[in-house]
Amino acid sequence: MLRDSAAGAERERYRIRYAELLNPAQLAAVCHRDGPLLVVAGAGSGKTRTLIYRVARLIESGVPPGAILLLTFTRRAANEMLRRVEDLLGEQARGVAGGTFHSFANTTLRRHGAVLGLKPNFTILDRSDMEDVLNLIRTRMGLASRDRRFPKKNTLAEVISMARNKRRKLTDEIVADFPHLAESEAEILKIAAQYESYKRERGLLDYDDLLERLVELLENHEPVRRRLAATYRYLMIDEYQDTNLVQAEIVRLLGTERRNVMAVGDDAQSIYSFRGANFRNILAFPALFPGTKVIKLEENYRSLQGILDVANEVISRASERYTKALFTQRRGEFRPLLVRAQDEHMQSRFVAQRVLELREEGVALNDIAVLFRSSFHSFDLELELQRRDIPFVKRGGFKFIETAHIKDVLAHLRVVANPTDPVSWLRILMLLPKIGHRGAERLIEAVASADDPIAALAEALARKTGERADEVTPGARLIALCKDLRDEAKTPADRVAMVLDYYLPLMREAYPDDYPKRERDLEHFHTITARYRSLEAMLADMALEPPSDSIGDVLAVDPEEGYLTLSTIHSAKGLEWRVVFLIWAADGRFPGPMSVAPDELEEERRLMYVASTRARDELYLTYPIQMFDRATGYVLGRASRFLEDLAPEILPAASLEEADDSQLPD
Repeated sequence: MLRDSAAGAERERYRIRYAELLNPAQLAAVCHRDGPLLVVAGAGSGKTRTLIYRVARLIESGVPPGAILLLTFTRRAANEMLRRVEDLLGEQARGVAGGTFHSFANTTLRRHGAVLGLKPNFTILDRSDMEDVLNLIRTRMGLASRDRRFPKKNTLAEVISMARNKRRKLTDEIVADFPHLAESEAEILKIAAQYESYKRERGLLDYDDLLERLVELLENHEPVRRRLAATYRYLMIDEYQDTNLVQAEIVRLLGTERRNVMAVGDDAQSIYSFRGANFRNILAFPALFPGTKVIKLEENYRSLQGILDVANEVISRASERYTKALFTQRRGEFRPLLVRAQDEHMQSRFVAQRVLELREEGVALNDIAVLFRSSFHSFDLELELQRRDIPFVKRGGFKFIETAHIKDVLAHLRVVANPTDPVSWLRILMLLPKIGHRGAERLIEAVASADDPIAALAEALARKTGERADEVTPGARLIALCKDLRDEAKTPADRVAMVLDYYLPLMREAYPDDYPKRERDLEHFHTITARYRSLEAMLADMALEPPSDSIGDVLAVDPEEGYLTLSTIHSAKGLEWRVVFLIWAADGRFPGPMSVAPDELEEERRLMYVASTRARDELYLTYPIQMFDRATGYVLGRASRFLEDLAPEILPAASLEEADDSQLPD
């Protein structure tokens, strides 16, 4: 009787039937009123729904909308949540403050920044503006010369920004994350100092300044902090696992006064350390706000239990985590499958064939995704999908044909097939020291009109640079390479190996900031070329530019059918598909060879968790047994260490067998 009367009172007070719309854990979070609250929300567990209904519940409880501040990581996410609250409550919900950390900092600094010496009309520099200012300073200091290797503007921006996001000294950041720039440390420090002076003299703030100056305001000006705490009595933060140390400090400073702070996130989905995110923020939240109530959302509304079993097993081995186990009410017997292929090309053919079968079974292409750890992992698959006329969109990173280093290598091969190709010659010649754009164009004129272009180029280079015929110079090495590439007995892979021997030293000079990553791209490209028997066939395939996000009627398919999605795991976070393939689930690729430190390995494990929880109905994890390594040749591949010890009843395995190899290109 008492329970019935309480339920009746609940219905009279609240228009929304919370208990009927939410599961018990969600309801507990939504009904929490005062004090710190941490909601550990597993993948697909309805965290956004929980946030929306808690905002609605607070308003229905009498909290003014303007007293609620909702912080997210994208403006679109904030606007969508506020729109959905208004859908629930109508005009009553208008006035909730919401936005990104940066937009909130911008508004606050324009209103209260005078105490910091800021004028309200300060200009915000976006990342591109920041890089341009750094490049201006770099040029003024005489560090933009081609005669000296020095970090480019985007690298300088990354180093400076990362140090600030991690709240560490610039010297410590260089040692920790950019040791290959150590020889330039003194100049980088001078550039950073001049950059700060440049901004302050001109009333400029970059993205990092917005957060840092807000912390300065909250720490050093108590009246302003108290005023903000009185205005925003309830603070809610989405995706808390993605906050950096500066953002966590903002939350602490804003929330200390009243302690009505709700953080929602999932430590198992913290995968953005390369942006400065610190997953330990969510682990440390209860210590930051003593007395925190912790609620776990473990019921998943997306995936079949077999998929969740794999995800649970992967993340259960994490060294630091909140213990939780995802479960679902969805019924289905499907178990994820670990698929072993003989080599990369068989892996690509399996994925393409299964995609075609799924399409015949009625699964739309836009409900299927292929995920991978790094962008270059999909290169071979892209070619196979093109060959089979399967339309696709790639998200995250560049397609291999669009990367400068792949274009450079291809240019050397294209002039073998067409010695008068001016575009390829321009790329090749611009790689040589002391050859600018104008000089390269004059050399191309000599090549274009010659009966023997290589001999003509050798003579023109000697005249321009004063090189002697017996000198081992970059120009002489280029001429020798061009002559060797003419050997028609060489396979495409042999020719690529010859180009790489010549090109890698030049690439390290041209791209000193990230050449290790580019070398891995080129190793993978070399593997792909082993499929081809003729240079012409390979160049023809490479000339077919893969579809991009702005696809027109590139392929003869019904546009209503949609496109298969290829995506890096980072770009897939927050998304879901009916069927997911995770390719290159092999040790040495996932985790990669550079991820050896404990923290890096743990983030790789979380990436595997994120990848597996994108699938609703079917999940295939594939890897090749034969893997190419440029230093040692082919090596025996094995499943990712995150998967290889899973019980077969959790993750059964299957090996592909070659049915017909007659499909290799001529």
